[in-house]
Amino acid sequence: MNLSWMALCALVFAPQAPEPAPHEDEIELGGGRLVRGVIVKETGEQLFVDLGPTIVALPRASVVAVRRNVDPTAPALDETPLASGSLFTRARRGELSVRENVERVGSGVVLIKVPGALGSGLVISAEGHVLTNAHVIQGERNVSVTLFLKQGSELSKKQIERVEIQAVNPYWDLALLKLPAKELEGVELVPLPFARFDELRVGETVFAIGNPLGLERSVSEGIVSTKNRANNGMLYVQTTAAVNPGNSGGPLFNLKGEVVGVVSWCYLFNEGLNFAIPITTVEAFLQNRDAFQFDKDNPNSGHLYLAPPRKGAKSQD
Repeated sequence: MNLSWMALCALVFAPQAPEPAPHEDEIELGGGRLVRGVIVKETGEQLFVDLGPTIVALPRASVVAVRRNVDPTAPALDETPLASGSLFTRARRGELSVRENVERVGSGVVLIKVPGALGSGLVISAEGHVLTNAHVIQGERNVSVTLFLKQGSELSKKQIERVEIQAVNPYWDLALLKLPAKELEGVELVPLPFARFDELRVGETVFAIGNPLGLERSVSEGIVSTKNRANNGMLYVQTTAAVNPGNSGGPLFNLKGEVVGVVSWCYLFNEGLNFAIPITTVEAFLQNRDAFQFDKDNPNSGHLYLAPPRKGAKSQD
């Protein structure tokens, strides 16, 4: 047999390399359970997932999040502290819809109350550290936090009183609170991971969760208008995601469910002009929190002092 014929036979009958397995969808269920397969059909009530040997129907009420077309060779997600004492974490996550993200991160957003006012905040550690705006708690010592705890497909409220103020920076408009350890027994907190700010892009979709005007757990969606808007010597993320009084101190998320900023202020009666403190400023505040440690005797942190009367002005009783 001549060599050219043998070479041709080897090409024709050589075993073919197997095709790579298609990427699968990941469906996250309550209790940390995970289902991997290909979503072949969706209805308002169920997801139908092809597992290979069979197709299963999953009730939407039991689904926490869906990650589509996941590369099986990609490294697993991780949410670990960056360094000892840093308080905040980062994560490697795929993008989800706003609805799916709300299921994933919503219980990390809290309601903050002080006498005569309220605002929003975010849980940043499993030990009970909560971040908010300084102006939400400025001049107050009686601070309470309401947690929204997920139990299956339902949410329950837990109000915690006598919350400790640990650090305040009025110029950056940030405050760090600590929930009492005894109040957290049996409670599983959901710390919210921080985004990598250099990956944030103008035009990117973002969303806010907060308590505007006391309307608990309101969600608004928009885009990043600019990531470095200057105002009074500070830089802010400008967004079209609607915010109102009561949103202050709440998180602004990207579609990975990562915090890109902390909602701070808006132009009232001007739609689409809303501003959040960049996550880089938040990180600097947390990493230097000892410098901003709360002291009840320090007029810059916690007590509101009245301005002295002008020279020559008559005092009023």
